Amino acid sequence: MPDDFASNCQDADVLLKRFRAGNLPHFINGKSDEGRSGKTFDSLTPIDNSLIGEVAAGNADDIDAACKAAEAAFAEWKEMPGQARKKLMHKIADGIVERARDIALVESYDSGQAIRFMNKAAIRGAANFRFFGDMAPGARDGQSLPADEHINYTVRQPIGPVGVITPWNTPFMLSTWKIAPALAAGCTVVHKPAEWSPYTAMMLAEIAHDAGLPDGVLNCVQGLGEDAGKPLTEHPAIKAVAFVGETVTGSHIMRQGADTLKRVHFELGGKNPVIVFEDADLERALDAVVFMIYSLNGERCTSSSRLLIQESVQEEFTTKLVERVKNLKVGHPLDPATEVGPLIHDRHLQKVCSYFDIATSEGATVAAGGKAAPIDGMGNYVEPTLFVGARNDMRIAQQEVFGPVLTAITFKNEQEAIEIANDIDYGLAGYVWTNDIGRGHRMARAIDAGMIWVNSENNRHLPAPFGGMKNSGIGRDGGDYSFEFYMETKNVCIAMGSHRIPQLGST
Repeated sequence: MPDDFASNCQDADVLLKRFRAGNLPHFINGKSDEGRSGKTFDSLTPIDNSLIGEVAAGNADDIDAACKAAEAAFAEWKEMPGQARKKLMHKIADGIVERARDIALVESYDSGQAIRFMNKAAIRGAANFRFFGDMAPGARDGQSLPADEHINYTVRQPIGPVGVITPWNTPFMLSTWKIAPALAAGCTVVHKPAEWSPYTAMMLAEIAHDAGLPDGVLNCVQGLGEDAGKPLTEHPAIKAVAFVGETVTGSHIMRQGADTLKRVHFELGGKNPVIVFEDADLERALDAVVFMIYSLNGERCTSSSRLLIQESVQEEFTTKLVERVKNLKVGHPLDPATEVGPLIHDRHLQKVCSYFDIATSEGATVAAGGKAAPIDGMGNYVEPTLFVGARNDMRIAQQEVFGPVLTAITFKNEQEAIEIANDIDYGLAGYVWTNDIGRGHRMARAIDAGMIWVNSENNRHLPAPFGGMKNSGIGRDGGDYSFEFYMETKNVCIAMGSHRIPQLGST
């Protein structure tokens, strides 16, 4: 399979001709659906901000059609045996693998993510379907809870049709991370992808349909948040909403779903610390620090965007870090040599670039990068950036930039590192580098974050819980934790006939 710049561009152009030939539609009740309003919006590539194609602008009527389809399909889907759902989900995974290169090329061109990372995204999406498919046969299993004169046992049942709203960064993989456990649990889904990266959501819906997924089980409605997302979060047929995105949007969704008492699962923002102690393996720590902020263009919720470096090794570590940052290759996302591609949208580029002036105005130093870097005058490219001499109360240390921008802060000792790490509204992830195993455990306990990695970058284990504390989210994904959201637990109590029943009104 070719993977050079020229062949990637040629193959992507062939794939994109389909999208340029007509509007990207919705997928509702097993069919392509042009929408009820006839309105569209432009989808642009961040490579040069040229038009990829027109996308159907979903509205409340489109959402209603999709929700009704999901509601109608739920009765049959929830009763399908787990083994049958498993078989279907493995067929979907097979379809994803067959189209992995197509998915990677489209997503790279659509989102600006480097092809070196998108090549793995589709394979990870297939792994999500296989993993949760394997869990489907046991999804309803509960516990045996015997008492002296009764037997209690629990069973689980799917909550009903659910809404899934996914973001524009690594959209395909993140959509499978939400949709696969919902289907395994027996829920039907209405998916609203981000308007800035809409294409691979339609590809997933088509792959699932071709694999034999019944009509109405997975529906996809394109559109803007206010026009399509809000009606989804308010629709009475939707029993729960899983959302990945900004913290402010999460709070809006919680309010919108309040009247219908929707269950919500949020994976929100992060401003995650990576803490490097003087006794760490500094070369491995350097690799991890660079990877976890500059890969995926820094547009990832788990990026380690705050570097906390112990004073005694600050100069040595920072010198090597500056060299690495300046050596990162910024370029066209379909070039296999590219490490940092263009940011998703011009509006996001402006947001990221605004922090360059903020940093200097607050007293930090730009040690590398610090400006936009268009290629041939075009595209949403930005130089990988490193701020040094920062304090934790600066906006560059407190606010989620969501780009290839790292803020370095020094600390004296373990206690100060903990205080700095926790002095933030977010609590998604934390990374600790030390060769003192006791310190590693102490830091893991002390840091207020849902996930801690010690002497490792973000290494995912699918059965493990994934999620954040504080403003970083509600709930956990992964393994059985996902089923806690998509399913209701029911207790059944069976009497043995020997217990005394209290009597009232007897003579």
